[in-house]
Amino acid sequence: MRLLLPGYEGNMNVKWLRRIKLVESPVMAINETKQYTILLASGKAWQFYYPQEVKSFITRPSPGVNLQGPGFYEITGIAYSGNGRISKVEISADGGKSWARAALNEPVLSKAFTRFRLPWNWDGRPVVLQSRATDEAGNVQPTREALIADRGPPRSTPNVLAFPMEHFNAITSWGVDAKGEVSHVYA
Repeated sequence: MRLLLPGYEGNMNVKWLRRIKLVESPVMAINETKQYTILLASGKAWQFYYPQEVKSFITRPSPGVNLQGPGFYEITGIAYSGNGRISKVEISADGGKSWARAALNEPVLSKAFTRFRLPWNWDGRPVVLQSRATDEAGNVQPTREALIADRGPPRSTPNVLAFPMEHFNAITSWGVDAKGEVSHVYA
């Protein structure tokens, strides 16, 4: 049997569940005290932090999925939130200076991945692509700078294939060079 907790990190979805024991206070296990505690820039610790915050990222184009020259493309990606449904996703092709609203693929369900898409005409010049999600609770995906100001810098450069800092839900930036090659802006 497996316990599923929609909106919470995958490690909370316990495998091989044999029994449930309810307690009145935290157990203070290593997962609770070390791995899921965020030290904020203010010096205070945010303990027992498990919910998934609003997040989106572009899957096409992305590192390894390059552009084949100027022309029309469809920007696609995934958004999710542990606080409910995704209400909108916006895409920027100029590093966050301007934003266009993307279409959300149905069904848009609570605490589930939501696909998004936007047609885009690339003129062959270098650009920085970003996506920004908002959930039904009004939570907006933060910029990298805002998240770092609030929680401090990541322990390492965010890996494009992983979720560093356990809760790094900041806007992801893909750089597209004049040859159409896509790379992580901060790698």
